[in-house]
Amino acid sequence: MMTVSAHAAEPVDKDYVRSLAAPGKTVLVIEYYDGQGKVVDRKGFASASGYKAISPTDFRVDEKLSLHLFGIKPCDGDMVNRQEDFTGSCADFAQRGLATLLQSPKVVFCRSFVTEQNAPLQDATCYGYYNYPGSLDSVDMFEEQLVSLGTHRIAEKADGSPARVDLVEAEKIGRGGYGMWADPRIKQQ
Repeated sequence: MMTVSAHAAEPVDKDYVRSLAAPGKTVLVIEYYDGQGKVVDRKGFASASGYKAISPTDFRVDEKLSLHLFGIKPCDGDMVNRQEDFTGSCADFAQRGLATLLQSPKVVFCRSFVTEQNAPLQDATCYGYYNYPGSLDSVDMFEEQLVSLGTHRIAEKADGSPARVDLVEAEKIGRGGYGMWADPRIKQQ
């Protein structure tokens, strides 16, 4: 049985994502893919105030739509990270990580399957375009960033295997002692 997930499409065209930027707004574009990896529809949004994390893995697009970052999750229970001056629940730490990523992208570009198109909470893989003239110009996958920073970990399938094999290398970086992995109790999970 082959499992198809939101990251199965071609790599993102970073120039295309950059081209979506609009002055004074955070632009969000969702592309919907069919089972063959072809784009069958797009939805676009723009916000003067950006988008807000509503859980460790979800953020609100508008009053009728939220997106769920596919294949990642927070650790279980509570954690301590002295370097980041954090003591509290893994869920709060993960939500703070997502909120940080959502603070300053010029564009949020997400991919989802056409079967998600009318759901109020849609599984997606998302990328942010960040531009600070003279210092940063990048298009980064949200899930990869969150896992490598240690705010999230890869979720497991029912058989215990990783839900996102494309994030295994990113999780290795995080497990080097970043975020949740700075707490020895989390390493035991």
